[in-house]
Amino acid sequence: MDVVLLARLQFALTIMFHYLFPPLTIGMSVVIVYLIGMHLRTKEAIYDVAARFWTRLFALNFAMGVVSGIVMEFQFGTNWAVYSRYVGDVFGSALAAEGIFAFFLESGFLAVLVFGWDRVSPRMHFVAAFLVALGGIFSSIWITVANSWQQTPAGFTLRPHEVNGQIFHRAEITDFVAMVFNPSTLDRLVHVWIGAFILGALFVTSISAWYLLHGRHVAFARRSFVGGLLFGTIFSLAQLLSGHSNASMVAEHQPAKLAAMEGLYRSEKGAALYLFGWPDEEAGRVAWGLPIPGALSLLVHGDVDAEVKGFDQLEERYGRPPVWLTFQAYHLMVGCGLFFIVLTLVASFFHWRGTLFEQRWLLWIFVPAVILGFLANELGWVVAEVGRQPWIVYPSVQDDVFVPGLRTADAVSESVVAGQVLASILGFGAIYALLFVLWIYLLNHKIQQGPEPVHPPSATTLASYLETASHRTGHEESFTESKAGG
Repeated sequence: MDVVLLARLQFALTIMFHYLFPPLTIGMSVVIVYLIGMHLRTKEAIYDVAARFWTRLFALNFAMGVVSGIVMEFQFGTNWAVYSRYVGDVFGSALAAEGIFAFFLESGFLAVLVFGWDRVSPRMHFVAAFLVALGGIFSSIWITVANSWQQTPAGFTLRPHEVNGQIFHRAEITDFVAMVFNPSTLDRLVHVWIGAFILGALFVTSISAWYLLHGRHVAFARRSFVGGLLFGTIFSLAQLLSGHSNASMVAEHQPAKLAAMEGLYRSEKGAALYLFGWPDEEAGRVAWGLPIPGALSLLVHGDVDAEVKGFDQLEERYGRPPVWLTFQAYHLMVGCGLFFIVLTLVASFFHWRGTLFEQRWLLWIFVPAVILGFLANELGWVVAEVGRQPWIVYPSVQDDVFVPGLRTADAVSESVVAGQVLASILGFGAIYALLFVLWIYLLNHKIQQGPEPVHPPSATTLASYLETASHRTGHEESFTESKAGG
């Protein structure tokens, strides 16, 4: 058993499980701010009902994100000690900023958001929702800064340090601003945010579509679906532009990753862009593919005849990432993004025509579409991390000098053995499997329960209790629907 492979596998499993939740909570937090703000502005009860329901689901996903992220952090010390020593100065500042500017802000106001209904003023509750959303966004900033620095290092110098008679190199910050705004930070940050907003929109439209198809909570579901569709349409189109900008950045600063993403084994003028295919390592080409001649050269250089470098010019300096996995993950991610654009535009057309909720076939597509939202975010992570191999810290140019970075094979802890890593994979794998089942169970329970009618304390009457009882038993329409209907 290879300890490097097992350590990589463990980190991939833990972070991919964890990454189910942060994009969803970021996306949902923006939706909740919108709903609470609309209730504050219009005083319509439907917005209050919607905000309370989505906040309950948000709290569940937030808790899962916190629990699942703890194991990931411990691996830096247990499995990746050499890597931690190398990046400690950089990560220390970024993660400290994340704790100061994001975690305390987000967690400090989370209780007010979740438990502050009817206990604090509506304005204060809106402020709490806004600060929770802002905290989540701040958190994503510093995590993305740290990860982006590994992809395109900047603002640092390597200094040798002696530990137990051995010389190790440590990356020390020389320019904090250059470190934060390294060449990939802004592109990757915008890409992450838009992916989170799309996932949040798909989550809302999926559950709302399910309610509509089953004739439950119709007024609430219609309002939620339209809001989610608006967010989904805007950000699906925005992701197309962000994706192009991100790919252009990769072409400039991580050319070997681009070659893996497009299966470009040899440099080509007028390089083709493949819609799909099967990279063949032995033949050094993409088999069974559908190419668009010259499209890759046009997208990368703005010239259909320009040369795009392949592994024949790049491998000696940058190495070769796993081409097949990077290629397929990238193309599946792009396929998901294009599907979201088509789906939301078609739904928006029917909404414009006033016949959206008559298209049951379309609502049925929206119900499982959220799965593709999760998949697209996970695939984006696979492309980013697998595509930078064999480097855990990518090579860079500092003061016109080529700095080779840190190879993944050299970053593993010296004292850890394969059996220890395998045992921890099996142990934490079982725990994560139980957490996943628990998450699905609680999520389904809350969705089946649905939104609850809300009554101001001063307006609680015998009639309102009867309305609530009828809502619980399902014999009559909910309070929300009856109010919306007249």
